[in-house]
Amino acid sequence: MTSLESLPVAVVGAGPVGLAAAAHLIQRGMSVKVYEAGATVGANVRDWGHVRLFSPWEYNTDTAARALLQSHGWQEPSGKAMPTGSDLYDAYLKPLAATPEMAAVIETGVQVKAITRLGADKVLSKGRETKPFVLAVSNGSGMIRRDLARAVIDASGTWTAPNPLGAGGILAEGEAENAGSIAYGIPDVLGRDRPAYEGKTILVVGAGHSAANVLLDLARLAERSPETSIIWTTRGENLMRVYGGGRADQLPARGELGSSLKALVDSGRIALVSGFSATRVTAIGNQVMLEGETAGGIRELGPIDRIVVSTGQRPDLNLTRELRLDLDPWLESAKALGPLIDPNLHSCGSVPPHGHRELAHPEPGFYTVGIKSYGRAPTFLMLTGYEQVRSVVAAIAGDLAGADDVHLVLPETGVCSTNIVPNAGPSLECCGGPAPSQSDACCVADAEAKAEGKSGCGCSPSDVELIQPAGKVAEPAGCC
Repeated sequence: MTSLESLPVAVVGAGPVGLAAAAHLIQRGMSVKVYEAGATVGANVRDWGHVRLFSPWEYNTDTAARALLQSHGWQEPSGKAMPTGSDLYDAYLKPLAATPEMAAVIETGVQVKAITRLGADKVLSKGRETKPFVLAVSNGSGMIRRDLARAVIDASGTWTAPNPLGAGGILAEGEAENAGSIAYGIPDVLGRDRPAYEGKTILVVGAGHSAANVLLDLARLAERSPETSIIWTTRGENLMRVYGGGRADQLPARGELGSSLKALVDSGRIALVSGFSATRVTAIGNQVMLEGETAGGIRELGPIDRIVVSTGQRPDLNLTRELRLDLDPWLESAKALGPLIDPNLHSCGSVPPHGHRELAHPEPGFYTVGIKSYGRAPTFLMLTGYEQVRSVVAAIAGDLAGADDVHLVLPETGVCSTNIVPNAGPSLECCGGPAPSQSDACCVADAEAKAEGKSGCGCSPSDVELIQPAGKVAEPAGCC
């Protein structure tokens, strides 16, 4: 029988984090096999290639991947420039996948349908950890092959599993029947998808960065085609998270994203309907009406030519149904991350450093990484995923000292409050003082206090880099 140690580590997904995992495995001289469902690596990134990231290059590349690329003469892009998804693919992911070391281990156009243990479903306990993993792999021809692996790193992401329009987490009534009038994610309204949006009445649902990107692009389209009309609906009434921290955000482009959106709403160029929970889509000729629950009762919006649902994504749990997972019960994230990223509790856009211990499951040798490790939470940054896989690969290699030596410095959002209450007064969490009236960030003054060397939100200036001993789980704090 084949020994576990002689088998490769399987990496599911060849996006930025999956390729980073492969690079770390290659760097350690370990056997690896990468499975990508798309026709190329970074297929999901290419789908939103028109979107510019709010984080610069320095936050979007991995150390082991850079080292591999540089060994083949790669010239690193300027660290402060902000790439689009297409830039990320063309200048980083594509050349990374083309290196001889990577090209030999990546297989595209194949989908991992299920993961289990050889001869053991999730019920069997005896000798479970001694059995190799089995990946059921389809190449689209209808044939399923079974590959063995010593460990599995699931970096398959969530992009292809969008949340529905229905506010209750299931399809709204009429959503499936009117699918031709509905788009999900971040359509390219200024490029390939422009004919479906120009001169039309468009309704965007969602209160995150994806919705903000769509709305800003639609506003640009409306400048060229004034007959384009834009409606924006959000389930919540407090838009602090999407409006962001303005000048207190350490990623200026992220702060500007929210500030620009707020200006468009204030000017009336975008009609905002907050506190609206979508429940039903009804066709009226070539258009649709959207019905939803509000504090004042049922309300109808429309007629609408097209609805864009930018309400985030969720992990595909069917893939791992026969594995023993420990998930946060409502976010479906790795359980240890749940309290740190729960949007019900806080709006901080960062999370304490974490690695293999927080990402492991009761299934020995299986790890969920990347945005999938966050489940339904919306605050993931690629830099987080790169540190995740560095730690996970070290653990698989038996280097527990390296795996536990977790460090991560993330840029603060400038929006740092807990238990957010709409229209509340100055936040008690912002010890630096009340936010200036022209800003929506509760912690702008706190950030300014830190810049002056003063304490804010109970944090000393030396604490703000979020460096924390591995394995220690922090309670959600009033500042990030």
